[in-house]
Amino acid sequence: MPPPSADASAEDSRTVAAAQQGDRAAFGQLYARYGRMVHGILLARVPRADVADLVQDVFVRAMERLASLREPAAFGGWLAAIARHAATDHTRRDRPTAPLPDQVAAPPVADRLEALAILDIVRTLPEAYRETLVLRFVEGLTGPEIAASTGLTEGSVRVNLHRGMKLLRERLERKGPRE
Repeated sequence: MPPPSADASAEDSRTVAAAQQGDRAAFGQLYARYGRMVHGILLARVPRADVADLVQDVFVRAMERLASLREPAAFGGWLAAIARHAATDHTRRDRPTAPLPDQVAAPPVADRLEALAILDIVRTLPEAYRETLVLRFVEGLTGPEIAASTGLTEGSVRVNLHRGMKLLRERLERKGPRE
């Protein structure tokens, strides 16, 4: 996807305004446009198993509060804040978990284990780096798309990606060679 143009931003604002008037199809368009961003923000903060349900919760909260959004052009940043708060609320809850019995759990593939190990390391990085790295490498968003979706500047996204990658490389090197 190319970086959002002024026309695309205006279209987003019109879509948000329509959704504020109760247009469910317009809200569906917002879900399609911002769903990957919300998924990435949550994936950077909460266990993978909880992300899909939380994405739905974030959009339900957004729909319930949409009338309170004064500036339709700020929708992406506003939605990102809702996602961050939902992740924080989720991690505050003390929910006991139990592992699956061995006979139920399928043996994971080596590549999947490596990807999950890297995601665990990404989750130890500072929040700004963690979020932009997950949005870039897991959700596949470009730097300009991350900026447009989250309300960050493109320069901030570039810096966060660069510094985050540097920290990630350092931590992966400290971890040692893969077996």
